[in-house]
Amino acid sequence: MNQTPPDVGQMAPDFKLKATDGQFVTLSEYRGKRRVVLAFYPLAFSSTCSHQLPTIENDLSRLHALDAEVFGISVDSHHANGEFARKLRITFALLSDIKREASAAYGMLLDAGYSGRAFFVVDFDGRIVYRDIAPNPGELPSNAELLRALEGIAK
Repeated sequence: MNQTPPDVGQMAPDFKLKATDGQFVTLSEYRGKRRVVLAFYPLAFSSTCSHQLPTIENDLSRLHALDAEVFGISVDSHHANGEFARKLRITFALLSDIKREASAAYGMLLDAGYSGRAFFVVDFDGRIVYRDIAPNPGELPSNAELLRALEGIAK
């Protein structure tokens, strides 16, 4: 990775990325409103990502119940992400980091030009309160640990 990922307790780097519907999402617009789960994944249509995103979708109602909005982030175009979401029946927004700025800001940009795989949770104040970075792109961060962390934060 080219950059150091932000630590728990640090302010989350802001971004403005295009979602699958063509609309822009800015992280700071959620400040004071909802927690945000950022799920970085390397590439649309890859086999591991095709497994990872549906597992998040399966836990989406629990994540929403914990007052968390979920965004997938990859370096793919919003068109590719849109098709990927349709194919997998993903209902949460997949954001296009085609300029790789968010991936770099979160320390997730790999030398190969795509992002690593990780979860970051951003609280109401815009601070990172949880992160789970997979040691390599073939491994998945844990949904169970993510849910446990959010349950602990929600108390």
